[in-house]
Amino acid sequence: MTPRGTVEVLAPAPARGADLLTPDALGFVALLHDAFAGRRAELLTARRARTARLLSGEEDLGFSDRTAWIRDDATWRVPPPPPGLTRRHVEITGPPTRAMTVNALNSGADVWMADFEDATSPTWANVVEGHRNLVDALERRIDFTTPEGKEYRLGDRLPTVVVRPRGWHLVEKHLRVRGAAVAGAFVDAGLHLFLNARRLLERGQGPYFYLPKLESAAEAALWHDVFVVAEEALDLPRGSIRATVLVETLPLAFAMDEVLHALGEHAAGLNAGRWDYLFSAMKNRREDPAAVLPDRSSVTMTVPFMRAYTDLLVRTCHRRGAMAIGGMAAAVPSRTDPGATARALSAVAADKTREAQDGFDGSWVAHPALVPVARAAFDAVLDGADDQRGRTRDDVRVRAGDLLDLASATGQVTEAGLRANLRVCLLYLQAWLGGAGAVAVDGAMEDAATVEISRTQVWMWLRHSTSLDDGRLVDRRLVQRTLDEEFGRALAELATVPGAAQRLQDARRVVEDATFGEEFPAFVTTEAYARHLVALAPVPAPRPVPSSEPALA
Repeated sequence: MTPRGTVEVLAPAPARGADLLTPDALGFVALLHDAFAGRRAELLTARRARTARLLSGEEDLGFSDRTAWIRDDATWRVPPPPPGLTRRHVEITGPPTRAMTVNALNSGADVWMADFEDATSPTWANVVEGHRNLVDALERRIDFTTPEGKEYRLGDRLPTVVVRPRGWHLVEKHLRVRGAAVAGAFVDAGLHLFLNARRLLERGQGPYFYLPKLESAAEAALWHDVFVVAEEALDLPRGSIRATVLVETLPLAFAMDEVLHALGEHAAGLNAGRWDYLFSAMKNRREDPAAVLPDRSSVTMTVPFMRAYTDLLVRTCHRRGAMAIGGMAAAVPSRTDPGATARALSAVAADKTREAQDGFDGSWVAHPALVPVARAAFDAVLDGADDQRGRTRDDVRVRAGDLLDLASATGQVTEAGLRANLRVCLLYLQAWLGGAGAVAVDGAMEDAATVEISRTQVWMWLRHSTSLDDGRLVDRRLVQRTLDEEFGRALAELATVPGAAQRLQDARRVVEDATFGEEFPAFVTTEAYARHLVALAPVPAPRPVPSSEPALA
């Protein structure tokens, strides 16, 4: 299968990484685009149509009768865990920046999830340099010293690298094939496969992925077919590409068996992407007053509708021999407040102990200091075992109504909660516009998912005329006044940061558009990306790169 078009690079690549964008590498990305761009567009159209039906009441979410045969067939299993993914007690996540790459690989975690999605601000420089860092890490050329003299050096034992490409809904506007922007997923997965698949196989592992933002088994089936074409084009063993799916959308919670079945020989497990899942639950129920949630801090993993989701995930995975990976621990230890650090570590320990006791095989952390805490929690429960796939959780009985019962989350909407949401949006988006995709805010590591939760809550509180615990109405005047106050506070905090004032102004406009509009933006970062991060510029000595049958570099 050979595409006939050309690849246009619409911005100069950064010095670190420009050499990776060879005609063959870009030709492989074009191959994936030509083979699957049309199908991707059809699936996104179907996704939007389904969302409209759900919001209008024409359709209800539930377990499909059409695919009951997949759920009811107790005989099928996913393949056994591949080399490097047999023990996944602790997985650390973060963007593939140079410093994060070294810190993650030295963290002592079993897996590093190199995140090109929610934890990466998708500037062209970040995308290209991220792939350079992955190549350098696998070749052990990532060591460096900062201008301030801080040294980053790889240790001897490195975790398994798993790449999270961008979701199907995101595009890379700096690459075009016959005038069409290429899906970010094809860029991220395509470059990683072309550049690193052979390297990884020679090291006894393979190219592994985390797949984000899926909303149906059909979208998982698309990934399956992408992997088959990639294996054929790159002469990789069939099934050597393996993927863990983040169950981070409400529709996908009703199709976990179907997703594993659709991935077939490429399936490795499921992950409880808790923050995006919470965002999706609200987004898909946003016109329902019963779905209005209290302060974000009140919606923990123990509320009934979130507990139903994680219990079902563990049961589904273990019935099929797949790994069940728990959610993110976003706490960030404080460098100046030992008490805050102690509270954060205690909360993480309790969260990971609960996940291990519930049957998860491992879990996520966002900071190296949390790796020992999470590991201790899983070691205490698993007692030397690699996983808990033998615990099938036959006691779990989850109905559609359990997953949809957002009203089961009790608590209040408070001024503090409103302020926290607006503060997270402003500070995170300011940093995101400056190229940082994972940002510590008030003791927690925030990413695009937590911004989506925060702005959705404010939108819904306005939409449904929600009252604060003190009786005041959440109306536009209150939100605007609070936003202005938090903007002033953030401006003072960032007064010495170059460019922060303008980025905060831009961030405030993004927040206002996302919270005050009658229409609800499906993702707050898509418009912000097009408006602020796309930097199209003539490439020196521009030359269309012909698409061709790729040859390994």
